[in-house]
Amino acid sequence: MIKLYDEGVYVLHGEEIVPASETKKVAALTGAEPDREQARKGTMAYSVLADHNTSGDMQHLQIRFDAMASHDITFVGIIQTARASGMEKFPLPYVLTNCHNSLCAVGGTINEDDHVFGLSAAKKYGGIFVPPHIAVIHQYMREEMAGCGRMILGSDSHTRYGALGTMAMGEGGGELVKQLLEDTYDIEYPGVVGVYLTGAPAPGIGPQDIALAIIGAVYENGYVKNKVMEFMGPGVASMTTDFRNAVDVMTTETTCLSSIWITDEDTKAFLTKHGRGDAYRKMAPADLAYYDGMVEVDLSTIKPMIALPFHPSNTYEIEELNANAEEIFAGVEENAKEITSNPDIEFSLRDKIVDGRIHVQQGIIAGCAGGNYINVMDAAHILKNASCGNDVFNLSVYPSSQAVFLDLVKKGAVTDLMAAGAVVKTAFCGPCFGAGDTPANNGLSVRHTTRNFPSREGSKPGSGQLSAVALMDARSIAATAANGGVLTPATDFADDYTAPAYDFDEEVYANRVYNGWQKAEPEEELVYGPNIKDWPALEPLADDILLKVCSKIMDPVTTTDELIPSGETSSYRSNPLGLAEFTLSRRDPGYVERAKKVRGMEEKRCAGQGPSCEGLSTALDRVEALTPGKDPAAIEIGSLIYCVRPGDGSAREQAASCQRVLGGLANICEEYATKRYRSNVMNWGMLPFQMREVPDFEVGDYIYVPNVRAALDGDGQDIKAYVLGEESRQITLYLAPMTDTEKEIVKAGCLINYNRSRNAR
Repeated sequence: MIKLYDEGVYVLHGEEIVPASETKKVAALTGAEPDREQARKGTMAYSVLADHNTSGDMQHLQIRFDAMASHDITFVGIIQTARASGMEKFPLPYVLTNCHNSLCAVGGTINEDDHVFGLSAAKKYGGIFVPPHIAVIHQYMREEMAGCGRMILGSDSHTRYGALGTMAMGEGGGELVKQLLEDTYDIEYPGVVGVYLTGAPAPGIGPQDIALAIIGAVYENGYVKNKVMEFMGPGVASMTTDFRNAVDVMTTETTCLSSIWITDEDTKAFLTKHGRGDAYRKMAPADLAYYDGMVEVDLSTIKPMIALPFHPSNTYEIEELNANAEEIFAGVEENAKEITSNPDIEFSLRDKIVDGRIHVQQGIIAGCAGGNYINVMDAAHILKNASCGNDVFNLSVYPSSQAVFLDLVKKGAVTDLMAAGAVVKTAFCGPCFGAGDTPANNGLSVRHTTRNFPSREGSKPGSGQLSAVALMDARSIAATAANGGVLTPATDFADDYTAPAYDFDEEVYANRVYNGWQKAEPEEELVYGPNIKDWPALEPLADDILLKVCSKIMDPVTTTDELIPSGETSSYRSNPLGLAEFTLSRRDPGYVERAKKVRGMEEKRCAGQGPSCEGLSTALDRVEALTPGKDPAAIEIGSLIYCVRPGDGSAREQAASCQRVLGGLANICEEYATKRYRSNVMNWGMLPFQMREVPDFEVGDYIYVPNVRAALDGDGQDIKAYVLGEESRQITLYLAPMTDTEKEIVKAGCLINYNRSRNAR
């Protein structure tokens, strides 16, 4: 049972939930009328944010974090941006992990070149470098960096350490650059939604089952969007900290801002075992705390879950799917047609139903969600003395760190898995984003990983390749493997097994991780491979802009994986122009060439040359008719994309920067799916426009926006723009609230320009 309250609530002593409308009941229980604003200060989130806020105003936060983390897809660009902006050393602990481009198998030497660059940067600037295969980013941060009351910022959207009392956030690289320059993370005080847990998970129920049940309840209605999820209640104690970690990391898929949990003796034991007992403190809401909403979860009612393509919120109980497979799969197949718009794609799920049973071709247990010790131990128990079979079904298991792997070896779990036919591999995030274990075309893969967006697992719809990824808990994946690939809930195999306690060996990290924190060596040289390129020069924003629509996507949501694909393209993320060639390649393959032509127009304008094509000349003539006397040479020309709701998913800044280096000046949308994507758009000097009406412009149209800098200086509402046609028509755009710094960054043309200008003053 999951219940969403339709109003705010008061929580008394961390135990009793009282709807906000029942103030008399609160008064009767506490002896006084509740003061809602004072009670807001009773949440754990408020106290942590207050401890890290430097503005003196809790409504307008300016946060400084305790530590940061990036992986090898993102850290090169971040360091290059910070270096170009004047950074001389890392002012806070900054962990550089190498868990995404770990394989060094795509694009020649370029993946390992990034790793070498990362180590040289850790030496030069005083960072912490975790070599490939040693740990995935979030497991290392849990084991070595997270602590009660702390705040951590990561350039990966699944930066979540709430179960350890840490408020962690995943953002685009620009926000990490700001911290490296000793600036702040600026946000309005967020809403806080409670998650009240009761009961205990039944045997066979794992953290992914709980997470998917919550995601399914809150994603579509935006119940926790950009809010903090605060976990509490007696049900927390029914789960170990390792188990809680695997629930917590999936809160990203609700589109919440961050998460935090009450802490207890098990939290303390986890931190103490990792040599950091001093990082523990008891965390709980005050005796009276106010929440903007409440998600009430009875853990005992959660059943084995599955999230079907193409989103973690497309959730069903496995028994429900098994009972109604034809109907449910038919719906997913129709969704695939809408997503791909490619009639050549052969995609079927109903062909996986054989003799009334669903047959799966692949299972994966991996990464920050699935590779935890407790998940792998429980999976190994189910597979002990069993067999995955010798047909098409295959199972791969990736422990989340070498420390976890070592203890799984000592406990015999690796032996049991390998004897059953599973392949056990090193710590790697590849299966989660499309760089490892890509299933066959039209295959069905069940995975205890974080996402199942289209294209993310490595398929290429634009090339006629599409497979299906469903999210499931490691226990049900193991049960499916033990049943020869027939979809099976773990409750069919459940018994009274309890995994032995995890034993952490610090030597795994001590012998391989380079820790240069507070030991910067400025004389060290950065080591550049041939693929590592500087950011190209970008122009500041002009007073008037002419935008050419280069892509229009009317899907309900456009993910960051569609804006800039993951997988093999990740190897080019140290090369801004090289990577930009892949922008929208799996969703709108014609976008790059259209954008390049617009960039060419702007380059000729900057060189003092006149309009280079008839369409541009005509557009400028129409601008003259609208605003006589405007100097056409002063009107900046750039490309534009329209999406209904862009940016769900990854924090990767390249979803925006690739548009920008191709000459992008703006996005227009109905709503931004996540704060982090909108931040990326602004940090890369693009205007984050929104519009309330359905767009009546098409690819190839020009849109003229006069006086745009003045609009930024104003309230950003009711911005007049014109679609230039035989009869030019006015449309109305607007900008959601922006900080003064964000406005100045956009006017400067990008964060690098803004910082260089500041340094020159």
